[in-house]
Amino acid sequence: MINSKITGIVATFDRDNIDTDQIIPTEYLKSIKKFGFGDYLFDGWRYLDEGKLDMASDDRSKNNDFILNKEPYKNANILLTRDNFGCGSSREHAVWALRDFGFKAVIASSFGDIFYNNCFKNTVLPIKLSKDEVNHLFEISSFSPVTFEIDLLKKVLNFDDDSFYSFQVKDSLLDRIINNLDDVDITLKHKKNIEAFEQKRRQERPWLFDYIN
Repeated sequence: MINSKITGIVATFDRDNIDTDQIIPTEYLKSIKKFGFGDYLFDGWRYLDEGKLDMASDDRSKNNDFILNKEPYKNANILLTRDNFGCGSSREHAVWALRDFGFKAVIASSFGDIFYNNCFKNTVLPIKLSKDEVNHLFEISSFSPVTFEIDLLKKVLNFDDDSFYSFQVKDSLLDRIINNLDDVDITLKHKKNIEAFEQKRRQERPWLFDYIN
């Protein structure tokens, strides 16, 4: 078991309807690599200039008022935001950018459906809480740095010493986060069944495999 708990600084982003184009703009989608997108996260808010693919964050003019450019939020690994986070297009790059920046969990009252599922494929935990619960978390974390602890096995978010909120997520999806599994890893769990099916298929319909051998 690899990731049974997530503990870290919380960065707050008090906006509804943050779409995937705002998470990472279209101009950075030209790369087919799955890594290296952290510098482009929230590009339109983090920087005062226009960036280019492969242009390092240190070479750009930063918006010093943006939370991820401030200490200690530069090292935040939990993002607290509002309703409908990750709406818009289905680009998986949005999750890659969050992951590469260092975020391991995103807390919101709702998510775009495709974005939500993409998170689990890339070991980022999306946590859905009620709007009242999200409001309360903003109240305790918007004015000074706070640390949350997420217990994945118990499905609870711990804050303010003994306070916590429970969250719901399918065990099969949570397993991806805990054991750092991608789609290939999930498929390999069924390797024996796949091989048995293939062998049976070869016996029943051998002509299907004439062009494979």
